[in-house]
Amino acid sequence: MKDIKEYLSSYVDALRPIIYINHFDFNYTDKIIEDISENITIIEYNNSLGKVDFKTKAPQIEMTSLEEFLKENRENGFDNNTFIILKDIHNELDNPKVLSILKRISEDNLYREDYYCTIFIVSSILKVPRELENYITILDAPLPIDKEIKNIMINFIKELDINVSKDVINELSVSFKGLNKFQIEQILNLAYQNSGTIEMQDKDLILKEKEQLVKKSSMLEIINFKEGIDDIGGLETLKNWLERKAKIFKNLGKAKESGVDVPKGIMIVGMPGCGKSLTAKVTSSLFNVPLVRLDVGRLLGKYVGESEENMRKALDLAEAISPCVLWIDEIEKAFAGIGSGVSEVTTRLFGLLLTWLQEKENTVFVVATANDISNLPPEFLRKGRFDEIFFTDLPNVNERTDIIKIHLKKRNKFNRDIDIYKLAKETDGYNGADLEYIIKDTIEEAFINNKDTITTDDLLATIKETKSISQTLKTKIENIRKTVEEMDIKKATNKN
Repeated sequence: MKDIKEYLSSYVDALRPIIYINHFDFNYTDKIIEDISENITIIEYNNSLGKVDFKTKAPQIEMTSLEEFLKENRENGFDNNTFIILKDIHNELDNPKVLSILKRISEDNLYREDYYCTIFIVSSILKVPRELENYITILDAPLPIDKEIKNIMINFIKELDINVSKDVINELSVSFKGLNKFQIEQILNLAYQNSGTIEMQDKDLILKEKEQLVKKSSMLEIINFKEGIDDIGGLETLKNWLERKAKIFKNLGKAKESGVDVPKGIMIVGMPGCGKSLTAKVTSSLFNVPLVRLDVGRLLGKYVGESEENMRKALDLAEAISPCVLWIDEIEKAFAGIGSGVSEVTTRLFGLLLTWLQEKENTVFVVATANDISNLPPEFLRKGRFDEIFFTDLPNVNERTDIIKIHLKKRNKFNRDIDIYKLAKETDGYNGADLEYIIKDTIEEAFINNKDTITTDDLLATIKETKSISQTLKTKIENIRKTVEEMDIKKATNKN
């Protein structure tokens, strides 16, 4: 809280006439204003109660409108230093008379030597009228940093006189990152009520609170899934790499203390239906953090600057709910052709994302997936954006064996009489999605014909009726492989 008090005090000393504090917790904002208000008179107006006593919050006079309140106080003048705190008055900022009085008070504060008044607008909704742009200073209330989060936890633990290990404090403090003091204390209270202590399992409570943040916003989409690493057939190199990173993510507190860099992210390039989306889900499962998807198309707005602001809000939200996995699906569709005639808005969105990827020092692990990267700007693939870039090709015979087995087991149709290796040999050029379709279609046909089991011949018959992706997208696949070969991108599997 020290930094925000220093900023606030410096703004007051610099005669900033209106300071807009965009925050929902009035107790928090009252505390920081009170701490810099020595020998200053504080007058508070609350949109629901009118003029109230700053300390007791008791209404002081009969309810009046904001316009009347401001007019009365401006006419009375301010011989001594005065703070006027206006809470939840954002809807009143459409009233021309209110704006006019606020502007006049601001000018008096700036240009009259006998007039000392600073206005604080406190609201969870940020609304800056064009008429007051030059008079308003927005004060961002920063979220607690690591040390502050630990202090909040330690103070809570001391107050309740309970024993909590240092490891639990370190790990939970990382999970709490992105939440404000109010939210942290609420979760700690809930955890204590549930078990009488604070323990490592309380990560689940933190996760649920962060899911609420995503659900309240339309910028990101939280993805629920059941898949685990055993649902990926093949891609052993990629899976081994993810398991190494998962060990860091599951122990972020210890990893940071040991000087280990937090993993940034991964880009997966490859054929359609070859496990890119599944890998994003599995990454979230391995890391034991929420999976949120960013759809760039949903950020586009109709007003000037709206799309860019939406991108900033989406990235800020991802940081607020971190640690998490941020999945940017089919990224080439959003940013292909940057710099060669695409819209200026798209170019600016790309620039915002690029800068964030390069500079971010948070626990948002990015999984970007793409089919064809030949039209993506080369700077997007430069080292530093991602920890690694992998290529997922069409599955080889061993991987097809694994994939067929996985889908048969998932549907309780796996038995020793089915020659899985023969099926794998007959499906050269098929992707994972093709193989799943073959099994689903064969099982459906058996059900319609009142058959309890399926055979190798049943599956082979479906294979003959199914065109593989290598037939339907032959040219596209050749182009993707050529691009990947030229860029020398790491293969997700070493098997031949």
